[in-house]
Amino acid sequence: MKKLKFAVAGLGRIGKIHLKNLSRNFPEVEVVAVMDVSDESKSIADEFHVPDFFTDYDQMLNLPELDVVVICSPTDTHADYVIKAAKAGKHIFCEKPLDLSLDRVEEVLKIVDDCGVKLMLGFNRRFDPEFKKIRQLISAGAIGDLQIIKITSRDPGPPPIEYIKVSGGMFLDMTIHDFDMARFISGKQVKEVFAKGAVMVDPEIGKAGDIDTAIITLIFEDDSMAVIDNCRKAVYGYDQRLEVFGSKGMAQAENNFPNHHKLFTESGVSSDLPLHFFLERYDTSYNLEMGEFIDALASGSNMPVGGEAGLLSIAIGLAAKKSVDESRIVRISEIIK
Repeated sequence: MKKLKFAVAGLGRIGKIHLKNLSRNFPEVEVVAVMDVSDESKSIADEFHVPDFFTDYDQMLNLPELDVVVICSPTDTHADYVIKAAKAGKHIFCEKPLDLSLDRVEEVLKIVDDCGVKLMLGFNRRFDPEFKKIRQLISAGAIGDLQIIKITSRDPGPPPIEYIKVSGGMFLDMTIHDFDMARFISGKQVKEVFAKGAVMVDPEIGKAGDIDTAIITLIFEDDSMAVIDNCRKAVYGYDQRLEVFGSKGMAQAENNFPNHHKLFTESGVSSDLPLHFFLERYDTSYNLEMGEFIDALASGSNMPVGGEAGLLSIAIGLAAKKSVDESRIVRISEIIK
């Protein structure tokens, strides 16, 4: 069977993860090229024995043998890169978000559809084994009628201010994962959003026009609810927890730890802190999502996470921002006409 020929565009933290997984864990594919605007990234290509390194995306797309492009470049390049790949007839895996503008996302999705190529978005948390188990329990009816979802997502520290200035804000660069998770776990569509935000971590974040701490309430179409709490800084590490409550009971997914020992002494009880950041916490989920992407390409089946998931998560994020700005409940129908 012919191997799928992959290229990776963008060799930042997530790009390196995907390159490592594709090179080491999937013998049915071959990484034939990588691209990054920095010449210094060539050493990464050499480390994984990738034959071609480019600093120009268009030149990389011209490789005749190329089947699939994995886009991990900065957010403001995603839409253009996806469009170019689609028009070149390449299948696409793209990290979220496709763009910060709903109109632009809709334009991109139409072009992808018209070109007849496959597109998957990188909402890796759907593939976390603990979160997938919760979704399976809900689907099996073990929790009964779903009433409340609680999602806690707190980073160990804020990103650089320069990133915050161009990221689209916390709701679109951080909470977007939680918006997608709420939809994935519940299997429902969000109809209303109410959010409150504040600057409690770093005044410079406020000066950049963003917030660093928030509580968001989502109301689903059947009036069940989700509550999300976010903060850019948790001094004890990367805090990622999920709880679902229903008519038959409750299920929880707790933080992951390097180990699960506890030390009991006369001065108290101690244990390790949670895994430090997303690279460690979601290492398995990144590998599993790429595996499902490859399987869908090979079988011709629907993508596990399609473009609509990205569109709707951005819409919820924009509704949350509007809610903070205007101190009111915002209906999704105000955002997507």
